[in-house]
Amino acid sequence: MVKAESRSTTLPDLPDQPAGLAWPTRHWQKNPRSDLDQVAERVFALQPEQGVTYALLVIRQGQLVFERYNAGANDFYLQYSWSMAKSITQALVGVLVKQGRLDIYAPVDVPEWQGDERAAITLDQLLRMSSGLEFSEDYVDGQVSDVIPMLQFEGRHDTGAFAANKPLLNPPGKVWSYSSGTTNIICRIIKQVVGGGASGMLRFMNDELFEPVGMRTATPKFDTSGTFIGSSYLMASPQDFARFGMLYLRNGVWDGREILPPLWVDYARTPTFRDKEQCYGAHWWLRPDRPDWFYCGGYDGQRILCIPEKDVVVVRLGRTPVGEVSVIWDTIDELVAML
Repeated sequence: MVKAESRSTTLPDLPDQPAGLAWPTRHWQKNPRSDLDQVAERVFALQPEQGVTYALLVIRQGQLVFERYNAGANDFYLQYSWSMAKSITQALVGVLVKQGRLDIYAPVDVPEWQGDERAAITLDQLLRMSSGLEFSEDYVDGQVSDVIPMLQFEGRHDTGAFAANKPLLNPPGKVWSYSSGTTNIICRIIKQVVGGGASGMLRFMNDELFEPVGMRTATPKFDTSGTFIGSSYLMASPQDFARFGMLYLRNGVWDGREILPPLWVDYARTPTFRDKEQCYGAHWWLRPDRPDWFYCGGYDGQRILCIPEKDVVVVRLGRTPVGEVSVIWDTIDELVAML
């Protein structure tokens, strides 16, 4: 059982599985909506500076009502998650919480932190990006960045250790600061609990998450130390990313099987930080203008959007600079309004 922090807000209930609809564990039920084509066209007819869309899927009440691909992509074409993998990491933590193998409110066991003030950091604070650790989340070459050295240079062999060695800048739990390093610290903790290195982790991910929800194409990447690089690197087909969204839309239950602990999805979508531009829960994003919508977000405009009020999941995959992502959001808003 996961408790919500005092800063949480009232959130709408998540929908139960609609009666009479078979769950799409192997193949989606399809009930295509041709009236969505005209609006969806704008997601694909982007200007050069707006990038390219590879895939757009809309699932409503467990049925695939819209599916389109572009630029050589198709329903089996593996796509990059980028930071959507952070939300998958949150699910892996949830599985271990359900099994009684992790307590998110206890200080974490990180060797580098023994005997100093970082030893007080909890898994909850890591999941909420409020650990207080120093980390520069910048993706532009030539800028001060920790994420590029962690993923591509000196930190790439042990991403969790690279991030864990950062000093404390703020008291734990007091300041929100988005950090890919934080996620890889969590992934190293998961690896230690699961055991067996990369092969043990892969077996755990397949047995406890991917296979039960039908994600048969999910392909995580591991660093040399055997840590899942959960900040950034998981590939899957668009339909399998949609299945992950459906798991959260259905409150962590799939085909009657409880994959995640009770209230774990509510915990993910309980706001930790909010301003006019962005809102963050626990390794999941929310929309400030639509706080009941929650989503996995990744570099270049990757999205798995869950909309409880409509019983809808929208998946968009492609390459769009951050300054142009509003074009994608505006179109998705119109699509959702039509449902």
